[in-house]
Amino acid sequence: MTEGSKVYPHVIPDMDQWPIYKLLDDRKNFIEEIDQYTFQRVVNLHGEELDDLIAKTAYMERIRMKEEPWKVDPPQDRVFWSKISRKLFGKPDEILSEQEKKAKEEELLRRIIHRYSDEIVGTFRIPTFQFARKFLTVLFNRLLNTAAGRNMKRIFGTKYKVYERLLTKGEVEKLRTLMTKGTVVIVPTHSSNLDSMLIGYAMDAIVGLPSFSYGAGLNLYNTGYTAYFMNRLGAYRVDRRKKNSIYLETLKAMSNLSIQRGTNSLFFPGGTRSRSGALEDKLKMGLLGTAMEAQRTNYQNGKNEKVFIVPLVLSYHFVLEAKYLIEQHLRFIGKEHYVRSKDDFYSLRKILKFGWTFFSQPSEITLSFGKPLDVLGNFVDEEGKSYDRFGKVVNLEEYFYANGKVTENLQREQEYTIMLAERLVERYHKENIVLTSHVVAYAAFNILRRLHDHLDLFGVLRLPPDEFVFPMEMMLDIVQQTKDILIQMNKESKIKLSNQVYFEAAELLKDGVRNLGVYHIEKPLEFENDVLMSQDFKLLFYYHNRLDNYKLNKRFSWNHQKNKAQIEAVS
Repeated sequence: MTEGSKVYPHVIPDMDQWPIYKLLDDRKNFIEEIDQYTFQRVVNLHGEELDDLIAKTAYMERIRMKEEPWKVDPPQDRVFWSKISRKLFGKPDEILSEQEKKAKEEELLRRIIHRYSDEIVGTFRIPTFQFARKFLTVLFNRLLNTAAGRNMKRIFGTKYKVYERLLTKGEVEKLRTLMTKGTVVIVPTHSSNLDSMLIGYAMDAIVGLPSFSYGAGLNLYNTGYTAYFMNRLGAYRVDRRKKNSIYLETLKAMSNLSIQRGTNSLFFPGGTRSRSGALEDKLKMGLLGTAMEAQRTNYQNGKNEKVFIVPLVLSYHFVLEAKYLIEQHLRFIGKEHYVRSKDDFYSLRKILKFGWTFFSQPSEITLSFGKPLDVLGNFVDEEGKSYDRFGKVVNLEEYFYANGKVTENLQREQEYTIMLAERLVERYHKENIVLTSHVVAYAAFNILRRLHDHLDLFGVLRLPPDEFVFPMEMMLDIVQQTKDILIQMNKESKIKLSNQVYFEAAELLKDGVRNLGVYHIEKPLEFENDVLMSQDFKLLFYYHNRLDNYKLNKRFSWNHQKNKAQIEAVS
């Protein structure tokens, strides 16, 4: 049994005092602020070539509308961009002075920026949030009690609660305290389209935090019900099809200015879901850089309010869209011609199926809140004071000084952002909570590769699963070795472990296989008459990848006499 999560009272009980509500209650002025900030940034960066920038943007948008049209695209999209192009190039006989040409280009730039900012910035409606909170609580609790086999009289009961399965671990108390000391930016790992919903629910209903500003892919707005709630729960829209400079600067301006206004933010610095199943080891600099700029601007404006960066690692026994994600990853790294599958894993039917499966098993999802950092990656205490790696107090403001005062230096801040990203990757790997399913998948796939070491990765993945049986003694031995290595790493504060990882090897194996196989039709691992087999090596590879960055297999001993005999027998 799991110990469950402690449920906290809300740090800010009144929703009309939440930073996200105050920000979006002032939506019109906020958008005007974004427009002006982005305009100045783009002019500073591209002032001498605005005509080329606008022409390139219009061209890229026409390609987007032709090749990737979505239902959620703004109305009159084609008309808008056609007008921009016609206005930019003018009539054949039109002759403008340099001043008139510049004025026209700046006016077009302002129109484009406003169209983007109005698309990006969402709204926050307290009644909608209250409904969503109540709906999710009732839904999750009913799913839990019904799936757990309770009779109809207990479907509406309260014997089993979501916080017994959705576990919040780590620096929760410190995080709650820091919410009153400055602005918090949560930066989670990203495995599933369900991450935002689960994180949002856990932070509200369990940890007691006000709602955060968070990015949601514009594709998620294609569904009516999803779009209705996303539009009213503080999410800002991110269209990953749009890669032009004007759009990206507008998006970064929104993040920067919202943090400056004290709005707590959440974004996935990996940029998208991990296709391989591994923890992120490379992060995007864009939105991380906005936290850096916001901190420097606060100091420039005489505000000592700090921006705190909190890593968050989600651990699932099984991921809703794992099969789709690993196929994408393998297509990318191997240029293999896999059948393209549709990414439709945000439908209500899929979510309910996932919820039913999750709650019908004695399984859990963990959210590991890491040690809070400042924007340079230094640890901070409950009062928000920064400390370097030697425990010395750091005056953060001085890192933005030039000639005795705080100054803007984008090159310097870019280097700081790279440092922060590296620090976050390090913390992800140390805050990661290992589950039994991770252990057994890692052990099993390493055995599979060891017993077919004459094949490359794709050769192993093409093997017929129904012809391979995992040698049980070898499996137990490698599970035990993996466990021993992880326990030592845990003692050295290099990783975290769920309670079940401390089970005896046989029980750990049983628990991991059971949790790993409960959702997928084709099981990554399963016992058939006490024989351990896999129905899908690609899925097994995906779950193995959760521990792959740690290179635990380099510490395995394959010289055990029984293992050696089994390897030779297969060879």
